[in-house]
Amino acid sequence: MTRETLTDPRQEILRAAARLFQQQGYDGTSMNDVAAALKLSKGGLYHHFQSKDEILFDLMNHAMDITQQRVINPVRGIADPEERLRTLIRLHIGVVLSVRDREITVMLHENHPLPPPLRKRINARKKDYVHFLETLIAEAQTARASKRVVDPRAAAFALLGMINWIYQWYRPEGALNEESLIRQYTEIFFAGAFGGA
Repeated sequence: MTRETLTDPRQEILRAAARLFQQQGYDGTSMNDVAAALKLSKGGLYHHFQSKDEILFDLMNHAMDITQQRVINPVRGIADPEERLRTLIRLHIGVVLSVRDREITVMLHENHPLPPPLRKRINARKKDYVHFLETLIAEAQTARASKRVVDPRAAAFALLGMINWIYQWYRPEGALNEESLIRQYTEIFFAGAFGGA
């Protein structure tokens, strides 16, 4: 494959970089590795991205776009807060487990190397998602007339921690399939945040 045969060069580069970052880690992957994976010259790679930091930032930004498109936007249209929350849990787990969306696992695993200005931009998007989830949990607690023994912010971070860690241990060929995992995580979360599923 040469640079000329890449249909969307930036997307191809990001896809290859995501795979390498996932396999070797960000620090263990060089720009030469990314270029070699695509059979590009190093100059060809630098034509599209000035640095590895820029690639990582674009991967993380794309991961947030995926979260917006596949999780946040679909649940906004659901009127019932509890159903909205259950759907968010299902969709978020689906995105984390998606083999084609390696950007998500790169974002979950490789946030620390970004330079401060870029990290600040990604963290602002993450905070928006946490706030969205926190508000949704509070609305679901109100709809259930819960006593709110669990703070919505703490519950939001607990839920995100639970879901975002799945990629570290989940194996599709294992005993726990995705549907069962979604059901059990939903039950665990609702039992803890609302005192029952």
